[in-house]
Amino acid sequence: MPADPGPGRHLDRRARLAGRLVAAPARVRRAALAAEGSPAGAAEWTAQQIVLHLVAVEEDVFQQRLLDLRDKGSPEWPWVEPGPAEARDGETLAESIVRFAGARLATLEWVAALDETGWASSGRHATLGVLDVQGILGLAADHDAEHLADLVRLSRSASR
Repeated sequence: MPADPGPGRHLDRRARLAGRLVAAPARVRRAALAAEGSPAGAAEWTAQQIVLHLVAVEEDVFQQRLLDLRDKGSPEWPWVEPGPAEARDGETLAESIVRFAGARLATLEWVAALDETGWASSGRHATLGVLDVQGILGLAADHDAEHLADLVRLSRSASR
């Protein structure tokens, strides 16, 4: 049986993960602004739709699952992949980016207040299995990277 990595190892992983999550809004901002005005391809979203999707997933999936861990003990979650959040009347891409940054900040503030018991709580995802707080945040970081790549591809297609 492997040795317990100890609290220092957990803190290192959490710090690296937090760094990815903190950096995402600025990276999304740069990529989205570079892709602004690029027409969506047949199966793609516009830059603003991608950012609004990040808003929806942050608020409706990741934040909700974190709250479920706090409120429901051992929740069970289905696979959920929402489309873009509804744009507010006249909302610009820059405003959508601010919404994403605000939603992410709320997630990080909530997680920063967790004690070890909070970090250890877990639920069961229908397709991904058992997820604890770190697992949920890892999914958020991976989801950011996936859509950041979409924004980069969109900006490259516009420059051709």
